[in-house]
Amino acid sequence: MREGVMMRRLLLASALALVTVSARADAVDRLRAFLETTKLLRADFTQTVMPKNGRKPQFSSGSMAIARPHKFRWQIEKPYPQLIVGDGEKVWLHDPELNQVTVKKQGAALAGSPAALLAGEGIAVLEKSFVLKDAGLQDGLEWLDATPKNTDSGFEKVRIGFAGAELRAMELTDSFGQQTSLQFSKVEKNPALAASTFRFVPPKGADVLGD
Repeated sequence: MREGVMMRRLLLASALALVTVSARADAVDRLRAFLETTKLLRADFTQTVMPKNGRKPQFSSGSMAIARPHKFRWQIEKPYPQLIVGDGEKVWLHDPELNQVTVKKQGAALAGSPAALLAGEGIAVLEKSFVLKDAGLQDGLEWLDATPKNTDSGFEKVRIGFAGAELRAMELTDSFGQQTSLQFSKVEKNPALAASTFRFVPPKGADVLGD
């Protein structure tokens, strides 16, 4: 009798374990689903940069927006304002304090960058530039590792963390060993975003450098 009860408990535990494993989607599948269902995205972020040399971490915060494919807006508000806009053709970086604008052709520069993981065209295109791998559960999030195939991308590895279907975090390690951690909040999928969100016109009198 006791053996029968123990056997049923073991079978139940095994069944629950199988259900749990099958219910947890691979992080690559999470990214695939995210890209398939998200054309527009808006979120707030906090950013922590950890220098390799052990200096004090640097903190910043702001907001971001994405219009797939290839358009994005990255607005740092604290401690020093800075704006990066990708309009699909060019990437604009504006430093208000210096009244300086740096502009580059977007093109292939976006392909191997972390921005491509969220603003790119889809998994099939991403896999041409990144090796994508499920990194398991950590701190309550499902993590994806993305390693650039191009060694000149400036990054060694990018990690993306999902809570269910929701984007929650990114971690970036650059070629110098510096680590950047991003935490996302107030995430909105497919909100109404004005087309002007992804356009940039240099302010009058600003120094414009680049292409």
